[in-house]
Amino acid sequence: MDGSKIGIVTDSSCDLSRAEANRLGVVLVPLAVSFGPETYLDGELSHDGFWEKAEGPYWPTSSQPSVGAFEEAFAPLVDEGCHVLCLTLTSHHSGSYSSAWAAAQRFGDSVTVVDSLSVSAGLAWQVKVAVEAAEQGMALEDITALLRDMSRRTRLFAVVDTVEYVRRGGRVAKVMPILGRMMKAFDVKLMLKMVDGELDLLATQRSYEKALNRIQAEVISWSPVEKLGILHTRLLDHATSFAHTLAASTGFPVEQITISEAGPALATHAGPRVIGAFVLRQTVGDE
Repeated sequence: MDGSKIGIVTDSSCDLSRAEANRLGVVLVPLAVSFGPETYLDGELSHDGFWEKAEGPYWPTSSQPSVGAFEEAFAPLVDEGCHVLCLTLTSHHSGSYSSAWAAAQRFGDSVTVVDSLSVSAGLAWQVKVAVEAAEQGMALEDITALLRDMSRRTRLFAVVDTVEYVRRGGRVAKVMPILGRMMKAFDVKLMLKMVDGELDLLATQRSYEKALNRIQAEVISWSPVEKLGILHTRLLDHATSFAHTLAASTGFPVEQITISEAGPALATHAGPRVIGAFVLRQTVGDE
């Protein structure tokens, strides 16, 4: 690729605020959340507004951005002479990557689409690294290699309070029938992990405390830590306390741990009372 300026596009599952995206110079393409006949683009509902509607008669569903939405995001950047680098949430659990890839075909070699194999903070980390690398003049090929390396070193470990949101979303469908019966019969908490973009069962625990202890152990096992983030839904106090716990056990500075509440598109599939830890492992040895 020549020395064209690189423009960064991502979807709203990265959970960056509109203000932060603007500060970074990143174009956000929103996913959508529907409650029956009502549909909202990501950002149109506050966290409180989403959960108020989730208590109503309609179960929330989410949908990926359309091909046209990505085309509208790409076109102005291409017209400005930029090469577009688009990062999407993991293709294993959303069609966002497929929509972006289809949109990119209209622009020939002017758009590169990268599957982050992550979501939320994991995707946001890649977006921020891409912005910084582009500002430093790094070649596109080197940036994409850097992002793929980051995705390989990123893990998510999480506990969910209810299986119903995960079950309806079909995100770990192969184990849902067994887990649904188990959670109802034994009042256990479901633990999930995301590795290489694939969400799967990690374990079940009888309490939040035991689940958080297990997450802590998983984070320690994925040390040394380069980046650490806490994701939650409706549990800010617990997330803040857990950040201090992980800082003490890993030696990672607590002030560098990001704490974010999942936006509506992700919360639709996670449900309330979720806590998770994103961890980016440092490059070790021959990695």
